[in-house]
Amino acid sequence: MTQLVASDLDRTLIYSTAALGLTMPDAEAPRLLCVEVYEGKPLSYVTEAAAGLLERLARTGLFVPTTTRTRAQYERIHLPGPAPRFAICANGGHLLVDGVSDPAWQAVVARRLAAECAPLDEVRAHLVRTADPAWLLKERVAEDLFAYLVVERALLPDQWVKDLTGWADGRGWTVSLQGRKLYVVPKPLTKSAAVREVARRTGAREILAAGDSLLDADLLLAADRSWRPGHGELADTGFSAPGLTALPVRGVAAGEEIAGAFLGAGAGD
Repeated sequence: MTQLVASDLDRTLIYSTAALGLTMPDAEAPRLLCVEVYEGKPLSYVTEAAAGLLERLARTGLFVPTTTRTRAQYERIHLPGPAPRFAICANGGHLLVDGVSDPAWQAVVARRLAAECAPLDEVRAHLVRTADPAWLLKERVAEDLFAYLVVERALLPDQWVKDLTGWADGRGWTVSLQGRKLYVVPKPLTKSAAVREVARRTGAREILAAGDSLLDADLLLAADRSWRPGHGELADTGFSAPGLTALPVRGVAAGEEIAGAFLGAGAGD
């Protein structure tokens, strides 16, 4: 049986310094491998043990990185092993085949967005109008597909997020708060849709998946077997799904456990 492994990256397989969650004494901390550099500085890491597992997975399995990152942000990441043939960026907005965005998939996405949700300009205008400069650090648009804010999390009012969620829901959009980033994403723009397209093209019969945020929920629901770490929005909300294993481990150690789970489930054998 051909297996497809579709995994979120940030805070699932790879971790920034702030997200490492190293609670043990320094002398007992795992060795880390840097997998992303930004503006000349190391940004994201995996454990050395996870690096070995991921290299094996990349060499022997159908591994599909599946991220909300833009293509440019994804291209900064250098995971161990050969570059995956397929990768999914912009929350399913771009399906990369050998590093190039597939135009046929772009057309499918464009049609769905035009038919099923309010336009990006309307959403962005609402964000700019209602956000408070006291906690708003940056406002960005990703790939002309969705918007996100970088916020001062401690000052961000819970009620503002709730109000935005309700407003967006009525217009076919969803809201996800991940660390200091608040994403507002069209509902038709999903990781699961792009993963199903890869499964169709490759003939994969089983999908394994992992993720930590609400933007990964549809991916985990679409998978035959899936895993989530002990941190993140899904853990905080007690998210469950058929075939889902909720891991108790948190931080970069969870990335290592997830990589091992993929291989233990038969991927890469």
